Amino acid sequence: MVTTASAVAALQLETVGEGRFRGGHVDMGSGVVTGGQLLGQSLVAAVNGHPGKLPKTIHTIFARAASADRPVEVFVETIQSGRTFASASVIISQGERVCAQSQVLLTSDEPDFIHHADEAAVLAVPAADIEDGAWQLQIVGGVDIADPDSVGPPDLDVWVRFAGAPADPVIDQALLAFSTDFFLIGTAMRPHAGVGQAQSHKTVSTGVISHTLTFHEPVPAGAWTLMRHHSTYSGRGRAYGRADVFRADGVLVASFVQDSMIRPMGDAASGRL
Repeated sequence: MVTTASAVAALQLETVGEGRFRGGHVDMGSGVVTGGQLLGQSLVAAVNGHPGKLPKTIHTIFARAASADRPVEVFVETIQSGRTFASASVIISQGERVCAQSQVLLTSDEPDFIHHADEAAVLAVPAADIEDGAWQLQIVGGVDIADPDSVGPPDLDVWVRFAGAPADPVIDQALLAFSTDFFLIGTAMRPHAGVGQAQSHKTVSTGVISHTLTFHEPVPAGAWTLMRHHSTYSGRGRAYGRADVFRADGVLVASFVQDSMIRPMGDAASGRL
C-alpha cells in the first residue's frame, strides 16, 4: 500500500547545491521506482526560484529505470523566466545514468478571458474509506486490467485520491502527476485477449517512454479525482493513449498523453531497448 506520507516525503527534495537536489523514493512495497514519482519530483524541483508561478505543462522522456537502493539526483536549469511564464529543464539521474529528462513550463495565474471545458459524465464518487493516509484507487466497473482473460474496449475510468494530503498547490500537482503514470498501458492491453498487466516484467516487457501532463485548474490531491483513460493506438511494440482528469464536481483539471512500450519479453532479453 502506498501511503500519502511516503509519497509526500519523496517530494521533499534536499538542496545540495545551486539548482541541485537529492530525493528519496515512494515506498511501493516492491522496490520499484515509478515514473510517476520522477514526474512529481521534477515538478517540485522546477518551481524552485519561481515564486508566484505553478507548473502548467511537463513533458518527460524516460531514459532508464531508476534503482530504489539509492537516492535520485535532480538538476534544474532555468531556460527562461518572465512576468507570466517561466520554463526549466530538469534532469533526474543516478550517478552518470540519466533516468528522466523533463521540460517544464510554469505560469502565473490569470483571470478568464474566454472559458470552456469538457465535463465528465456523472459517475458515483467512491464511498468514504475508513483507511486514511493512503493512496486510494477505485476502478469504475470493477475492471481487472491485470487479468489477461479480461477483454474490453481501450477505455478505463479510475478514481484516485491521496487521503490526508497537505494543502499545498505544488504538492497537489506532484501527487496527481504520480497517479497519471499507472493505467494507460493496462488500458491499451484491454482489447487483446491473453494480454494483461499481470504479465508485465515477466513475459511482456512494458514501460513508459514519454509522458506529457498539462494542468488546467487547481486540484486538491486529498479529494477524489476521476481519470478517464483512452488508448488510441497500439502496434509495432508501442502504445499511445490519453486521459482527462476531473474533480468530483465534473470540472476538468488536467489532461495527459503517454507513449509506452509493450512487447514480448524476449525482445528485451535480446538486448533491445
